[in-house]
Amino acid sequence: MKAQLVVDGRHELGEGVLWCERTQSVFWTDIHASRLWSHHPQSGATRSWGMPERLCCYAFTGDDEQLLLGLESRLAFFNLATGAIAPICDIEADLPGTRLNDGRCDRQGRFVFGTLNEDAAREPIASFYRLNTDLSVERLALPGIAISNSICFSPDGSLMYHCDTLDKRIMCADYDVLSGAVSNPRVFADLAQQPGSPDGSTVDADGHVWNAQWGGARVVRFAPDGSIDRVVEMPTSQPSCVAFGGEDFSTLYVTSAHEGMSSEQRAQDALAGALFSVRLEGVRGLAEARFGG
Repeated sequence: MKAQLVVDGRHELGEGVLWCERTQSVFWTDIHASRLWSHHPQSGATRSWGMPERLCCYAFTGDDEQLLLGLESRLAFFNLATGAIAPICDIEADLPGTRLNDGRCDRQGRFVFGTLNEDAAREPIASFYRLNTDLSVERLALPGIAISNSICFSPDGSLMYHCDTLDKRIMCADYDVLSGAVSNPRVFADLAQQPGSPDGSTVDADGHVWNAQWGGARVVRFAPDGSIDRVVEMPTSQPSCVAFGGEDFSTLYVTSAHEGMSSEQRAQDALAGALFSVRLEGVRGLAEARFGG
């Protein structure tokens, strides 16, 4: 399980990697550069699109040319062909110190996302939300957080995984597949004695959780009981998000970042900010759910 360099983007904050099975392309965002990226492994073609503000998360839709965007302050639709943006709504307009961060569709095609407190004190004033298919927004009944991350769902959609990165614990909650209501939040995996902090996660076809560990230079696969099943060492210290891709969903794509690094640290961590892939044996991922609104 050796990580291979895919695109040496040198992104300050590469994040939000997703695989589009229709176009056989991998997408990701460089949040602070306000750019969306895509790469087609078969042809080697790489593209990018500028955004009006930081792009923090996004989701595919039923239209291959249209994405649902989680921009820093709002949700919007974006047309890849024309560049047109159609606003949906503002998020936490009453909290100017927060922005959107992590997000992923549940198995029913509703977009679940969280926010991040950018203030240095990092008080847990951020929250998790859901954009329903009728474009209404609901705050999820989960405790406040400072940095939302690790949003993903079990294969049957009945469990939601999430975390506050600063807390160093990945949580899970029961998730009602009909209503989207969350209940019984509990600790799934405690990383207090592990290197790094939990960042982006995804779930494979066997219900195991894969988590990029920021500052830990690794990606970890957790069994459904929260125990560590395997570790993939990464050639950079700040892996940020993971997604399964490839024709058979047996390739793990991993974004990374150089955010917060000194010039000396960047010199030692030359691949910080790159996109990587890891070919896996005996593991398959799942296609990302698309927004159904």
